[in-house]
Amino acid sequence: MEWDSNSDLSGDEEEGFVLNDDGPLPFPFPVEDLLHTAPCGFVVTDALEPDHPIIYVNTVFEIVTGYRAEDVLGRNCRFLQCRGPFAKRRHPLVDSTVVSEIRRCLEEGIEFQGELLNFRKDGSPLMNRLRLTPIYGDDETITHVIGIQSFTEANIDLGPVLGSTIKESAKSSDRFRSVLSSLHTLPVGDRNVSRGVCGILQLSDEVLSLKILARLTPRDIASVSSVSRRLYELTKNEDLWRMVCQNAWGSETTCVLETVPGARRLGWGRLARELTTLEAAAWRKLTVGGAVEPSRCNFSACAVGNRVVLFGGEGVNMQPMNDTFVLDLNSSNPEWQHVQVSSPPPGRWGHTLSCVNGSHLVVFGGCGRQGLLNDVFVLDLDAKPPTWREISGLAPPLPRSWHSSCTLDGTKLIVSGGCADSGVLLSDTFLIDLSMEKPVWREIPVAWTPPSRLGHTLSVYGGRKILMFGGLAKSGPLRFRSSDVFTMDLSEEEPCWRCVTGSGMPGAGNPGGIAPPPRLDHVAVSLPGGRILIFGGSVAGLHSASQLYILDPTDEKPTWRILNVPGRPPRFAWGHSTCVVGGTRAIVLGGQTGEEWMLSELHELSLASSVI
Repeated sequence: MEWDSNSDLSGDEEEGFVLNDDGPLPFPFPVEDLLHTAPCGFVVTDALEPDHPIIYVNTVFEIVTGYRAEDVLGRNCRFLQCRGPFAKRRHPLVDSTVVSEIRRCLEEGIEFQGELLNFRKDGSPLMNRLRLTPIYGDDETITHVIGIQSFTEANIDLGPVLGSTIKESAKSSDRFRSVLSSLHTLPVGDRNVSRGVCGILQLSDEVLSLKILARLTPRDIASVSSVSRRLYELTKNEDLWRMVCQNAWGSETTCVLETVPGARRLGWGRLARELTTLEAAAWRKLTVGGAVEPSRCNFSACAVGNRVVLFGGEGVNMQPMNDTFVLDLNSSNPEWQHVQVSSPPPGRWGHTLSCVNGSHLVVFGGCGRQGLLNDVFVLDLDAKPPTWREISGLAPPLPRSWHSSCTLDGTKLIVSGGCADSGVLLSDTFLIDLSMEKPVWREIPVAWTPPSRLGHTLSVYGGRKILMFGGLAKSGPLRFRSSDVFTMDLSEEEPCWRCVTGSGMPGAGNPGGIAPPPRLDHVAVSLPGGRILIFGGSVAGLHSASQLYILDPTDEKPTWRILNVPGRPPRFAWGHSTCVVGGTRAIVLGGQTGEEWMLSELHELSLASSVI
């Protein structure tokens, strides 16, 4: 049971969640289509007892599996891997590698996500898309494990179980299809027959909220709210939703959201819904005052809180620029301001500009008067007066332009690929920690690297994971636009690149959905929850670069999806620059169509309704 990113929802309805599309539950859930159509079981186990005995199951679990709460309380949940209540062994079709992964995650105290074949009480098969989340106590000991189970029919013909009939199996399948409508007939008081012996519901509201509910994802909170009236009331609390958002998106994103007046009016619960489903996303053309003079291209821009900062670029006759402009979108009348700074870096274009440590900007590389650069400059935008400061990092990477960069943990700059002298494409990845007194560049050692490329994007998701997309990639003696996706988890002891999708890459798994056409010089926007939004770029043929594509690399099977957004998108163009402002607005500026540069055109992709 999940929020559906394709739902057509009204932004004016009162907050709440439903279990199906047929009508309201006995208590009010006015939003009609928020959750995925698959029913969701909710199970809690006691991690302090041997073998993780179940202490709570919800009604969906009971109806879908056929097991009553009194049948399963005190047992380990592995009985669902056995075909029928009298089977003593795990069914051979149950994937033992998934079972081993569940065991490993439980032992290491980390979250598990995956699919596993399960069986109803009558022996009929079910696919269980399972998420297990450990809950920690004050002493950092795991006290409970919460299981969210999204059930679907398994298209496997195993024949009837010994002692059962084909008619009984058909009944269970029919019962599965009508689970949600069946819940309407249950009185509120009968929704959880195990409530009297459920240890988790005997906890105080404070413990439930702070120690359990706050650790769940926004989607899972939507599921939990349907378990009982008490949990529904708890999940309406704005302080709880703020903690949920902070745990899911990070404290930096949450703090930025707090500075946006429109987002505060919306409320954390609804904000979580809209940023998860993207139901309220819309384009609009943004009119601002001031100007960036002289005109330029190949500049770089990034967000500092609710401000857009632009640095450098290529002027007339390939003139490298080194000036800084700021656009404050919190202002009642936003306008570009030329910032007078001390000790500016040498002029450049094809560089990257990133934000670290709140209000600090960091510039790396690019092409200047004397050729390619590999220097690093940092500017505290809030200092009086703002002054650029060169960082003399030891063992720097090769000078380059048209590379990609991103920031990690608010202090680390990561640089990948690009173009070196004589047009040589690069495939290396370097990291520098700018919080150190004497920063040192470190190349991330990997056994295999994606093909060398330029004009690609590098995005951060899931805390310490990076995603590379697209670019002009080398393939033997040739260079082609790419639509490949690669990821790397920097929290691993030995990080390595993994090919998620690929256009003809060995061993690559092309996901479902419609993949974006190969491109370079596009933009990638990191959304709350780990999803990546791709827009624009230089695309061969007649493809429209204004189409939005979204990918969730955290999914078990990442799938590209086209995001249809109303409003006025930027025109077909390449060479855009973009940044996320305030956590809810993607500001797109620049771009080229033929010989026409569109630096004065700003477009906003608003991700939450109240910001428009």
